[in-house]
Amino acid sequence: MAARYTLSDFDFALPTALIAQHPASERSASRLLDGRGDPPVDRTFRDLPALLSPGDLLVFNDTRVIKARLLGVKAGSGGAVEALVERVLPDREVLAHVRASKSPKPGSTIRFADAFDAEVLGREGPQDSLFRLRFPAEPLALLEAHGHVPLPPYITHADTADDETRYQTVFAARPGAVAAPTAALHFDAGVLDTLAVRGIASANVTLHVGAGTFQPVRTEDLSQHRMHREWFEVSEATVAAIERTRAAGGRIVAVGTTTLRALESAAREHGALRCGARETDIFITPGFEFRVVDLLVTNFHLPKSTLLMLVSAFAGFDRIRALYAHAVRERYRFFSYGDAMLLQRAAL
Repeated sequence: MAARYTLSDFDFALPTALIAQHPASERSASRLLDGRGDPPVDRTFRDLPALLSPGDLLVFNDTRVIKARLLGVKAGSGGAVEALVERVLPDREVLAHVRASKSPKPGSTIRFADAFDAEVLGREGPQDSLFRLRFPAEPLALLEAHGHVPLPPYITHADTADDETRYQTVFAARPGAVAAPTAALHFDAGVLDTLAVRGIASANVTLHVGAGTFQPVRTEDLSQHRMHREWFEVSEATVAAIERTRAAGGRIVAVGTTTLRALESAAREHGALRCGARETDIFITPGFEFRVVDLLVTNFHLPKSTLLMLVSAFAGFDRIRALYAHAVRERYRFFSYGDAMLLQRAAL
């Protein structure tokens, strides 16, 4: 249970040099740590199809990262403003994190990219952390034309054309995320083709990853932490594919923690997987009862992060500590542009 562990239990020393600033030369050329058994095995990501069995089902998150970062100035004062659009709403409105020397007031205007003006409508969300803005035209089109790729805070370079391609999965379809489902960045056409030839099927969920995924946990007592909310959808077709796989004895392989969050959230309310769309604020810590996912493909996560807590719940606290120590010793590359790991759900 969350009360058994404190925030400090999920800390570890990570050399700065291991934080990947750029992706591997090719998507599937990254390393893959097979963490299912003892000892763990160092592989490359192209080995993944051989580690799965015909009849298994891979579930991907088909969200698409939007160019959510905008640079601008306050109308009148000219003060610098940086905005990160968290969610696109109806009626040309968005919710955004806004950084400025002084917070913009309701009724004021922000000029973004010297191209368009956005009206500040007010503040909302936890601790009024989000600003509601109204754009003059369809927000996704304006973001695509004038926004920047919302690279994570630990990536130090400005976004480039290469990031536009590589901080996006090859099957991204539904725009709305402000962070990539990074475990899926390793998949390319070659790996997907090999999986299909081996008789490993695939299905999709959508979870629009929010900026809250990078927010630190600030309380030592994990039961006091409140998770950010993210929108997700699990389709009827995906539920049917999972049921067929289960009936045939196959395993459910979640590609990334975002996919796992969507599937386990969809199964949590009724005790069994149900289709539908809603928001989730699920906080997965050791002691969580997993109902859907058998195997997890995931990147290496930040110290003290909720995602490190999630993988510790899935594979076991002690196993994850040992795998991370191995990864540091063997100089694996960490975080969004880093290497991957294959985990098996621990027995209760």
